[in-house]
Amino acid sequence: MDTNPVIETLGRRLRLALIGGGPGSFIGEVHRTAARIDDRYELVAGALSSDPERSLEAGRGIRFDPERCYSGGLALLDAEADRLDGADAVAIMTPNDSHHTYAVGALDRGFDVIIDKPLTNTLQEAVEVLDRVRETGLVLALTHNYTGYPMVRQARSMVEHGQLGEIRLVQVEYVQGGRAHENDPDPDGPVPWRFDPAKGGPSLVLGDIGTHAHNLIRFVTGLEVSEVAAEVGHIVPGRVVDDYAGAMLRFENGARGSFWATQAAAGVENSIRIRVSGTRGSLEWQQEEPTRLVFKPIDAPMRVHTPNGPGTLPLARRSSRIVAGHPEGFHEGFANIYSDAAEAIVARRAGVPMDPLADHFPKAVDGVVGLAFVEAAIVSSRNGGAWTRVPISPSWQSQ
Repeated sequence: MDTNPVIETLGRRLRLALIGGGPGSFIGEVHRTAARIDDRYELVAGALSSDPERSLEAGRGIRFDPERCYSGGLALLDAEADRLDGADAVAIMTPNDSHHTYAVGALDRGFDVIIDKPLTNTLQEAVEVLDRVRETGLVLALTHNYTGYPMVRQARSMVEHGQLGEIRLVQVEYVQGGRAHENDPDPDGPVPWRFDPAKGGPSLVLGDIGTHAHNLIRFVTGLEVSEVAAEVGHIVPGRVVDDYAGAMLRFENGARGSFWATQAAAGVENSIRIRVSGTRGSLEWQQEEPTRLVFKPIDAPMRVHTPNGPGTLPLARRSSRIVAGHPEGFHEGFANIYSDAAEAIVARRAGVPMDPLADHFPKAVDGVVGLAFVEAAIVSSRNGGAWTRVPISPSWQSQ
């Protein structure tokens, strides 16, 4: 990314306000770093904690103007909307149960939105956010960051260019071990918000990582899951939230697939993998080796694609910042979502067409379809793994 279309078009960086992601938040620092990497945003204001005092203290720690350190998210939205130099966009990284409130609140006040996944806790709330995006014409970007990896974008481009032929099989897994211990959460300590279904949603594992795996399928293949036969629950004794989900998948084109997500695989770190097989060959990618995309044609030797290596397609090439042979990963994937969203925001503000290659960031509709998959998987599991339709409305796709 050699140019900065935001500054070239707008004459300045986009002013970004932050809601959530304060002290103790891993993902908050990731968002802040991602916003800075390509110099498209200036961080100007924050409500970084649900605790008013901690929020103010955290804002001062980031060296925001004291007048722009807010005690809560709604206070930030009201105040920034009234400022002549107020924020252009709002990044939301709060517990899931407040995503709807802050996303709708931001859109209603004229802010473009960048929001952590899942979009909301329920399908109904997600549809309401999508409707508000359409009513306002504003940009909403959902940080399914794995779609920002150059080799994931290479995979998408290869599928779009027909290099795999017709897709017939898809396998995806997202496996972590961070919740394998039987004392997580600590029975004598406070319950973390993710372990509270009212805050974290109806299924911990599906909301936290399953939506990533589902989104990765859709991004790479361009296909929708039409039916799911799932088992969702927990494997750690005594746990009351879901830490495991497995499913068979049927796709709209007749393809078949499998889905596996767990946070209770002891010793595993962060393993998200996808294999896509078509009539002309197969693709394989895994996050723990993010710069390698393996292509196995049906009638030729295996090839390994790398960022900026031979055969790199334009969508992947524009998503890589360094020369071939150097690793890129999690923060850079996030940054690609932020940078693409910035180009969409500036194009909307300036009334000019955006670069089509920038229009691949996850949007509100992706969040809605993700929640539809989650709800269908839960229904299937409650019915003994019966095949269940994923309730995708054609109207959602017209965004």
